Order: sequence, then C-alpha cells, then structure tokens
Amino acid sequence: MIGKLRGKVDAIGEAHAIIDVNGVGYEVQLSARTLRNLKLGEEVSLTIDTHVREDSIKLFGFSSEIERSWFRTLQTIQGVGSKVALAILGTMSPQDLANAIALKDTNAMAQTPGVGKKLAERLVLELKDKAPALTVAGLNAPASNVPGGGVAAPIENNAAAEAISALTNLGYNPPQASAAIAAAVKDLGAEADTAKLIRRGLKELAR
Repeated sequence: MIGKLRGKVDAIGEAHAIIDVNGVGYEVQLSARTLRNLKLGEEVSLTIDTHVREDSIKLFGFSSEIERSWFRTLQTIQGVGSKVALAILGTMSPQDLANAIALKDTNAMAQTPGVGKKLAERLVLELKDKAPALTVAGLNAPASNVPGGGVAAPIENNAAAEAISALTNLGYNPPQASAAIAAAVKDLGAEADTAKLIRRGLKELAR
C-alpha cells in the first residue's frame, strides 16, 4: 500500500495530477483545493490513501495527514463515497469542516456540489462527536514539504485546536469545546491566538 509520494508534478488534470517519482508517473486523485496549489515541474509531497478494487487501484492525495483522516471519516457516513468526500475537501478546509459541524451549519456544508440539504444534515449530526478529535489531531500533523526544501505550515488552525484541547482538559466534553471555539473563531477571526480563543470560548460556555 502506498502511504506517501514525493516527486515532481508532471501533469495536472481536472481532478488528478501525475506525480513523477524517479521516472515513474503516479496518477493521484486530488481535491480542487490541492490542485490549485500545484505547479508543473515543482516538487510536492502528498499523503496518500490507496483504494484497491477488483478492477482498479486508485490513489487519493492530500496535503496533510489530518486531511486524509477527514477523507476517511467522511466516507463512514451513508451516501458519502470517495468522490463526494474529495469534493467536500475541495470546498472546505479541515478547520472549516470542524467549524461547520460544531456550529451545526448545514448551509456551509451544502455548498459542496453533490451535497444536498439532507446529506448536509446527516454529516453534521453523525460527525459531531468525531470532529473535535480530528481537529485536535491537527496539532500533531506533520508540515507539508514545499519546493526548495522548506516546509509549509499545516492548513489547520492550530490555535483553535489548542483551545479545544485546553477546554477539554478543563472538563468540557469535546463537542461542547469544539462548538464554543468554533463560535469564538467566527467572532474573533482566524488570526486570533489560543488565549483569546479560550477566553471567548469560556464566555460562550457560560451562557
């Protein structure tokens, strides 16, 4: 099973890219968000989810481990296959997803093509207990490699993840903590630091 690929972007299609790894081209299915960040000839490192079927082997690529975790988790919901899961991640970042679930924002979830009102409601309802754990897991997600040997910060909002973890440590259950911090991020903005989010989250919980 392939878990990671690192190589040069050889071609970019509508929903996939060809990654050249030492002369071997791998066709990798990618979300629209990830595809927009690729450039021909540049080196890229992708976390891979391999799907093996009787008649095919498909590789799905992600910019981080937490994004792959969301891809897998989304598919545990009835009516969500790999195509819809990838489409959701093409519309929403992992943090956007966590916020939408915590705030029960079905309208945000339904912005993805192929996700109607009923499916959006099912996603919010059935993922409410899983989203906090995935958000906090973003703290330990490895940074993605970028051209030139540097690293890019994970796309998740680490301040939000840290704040959720802090509130959980204070005794609040994960769904409560996640909802409070999601409200704090919505009110204070994505650039707010951990301390501000915790203070705002505590006020939200005190209501």
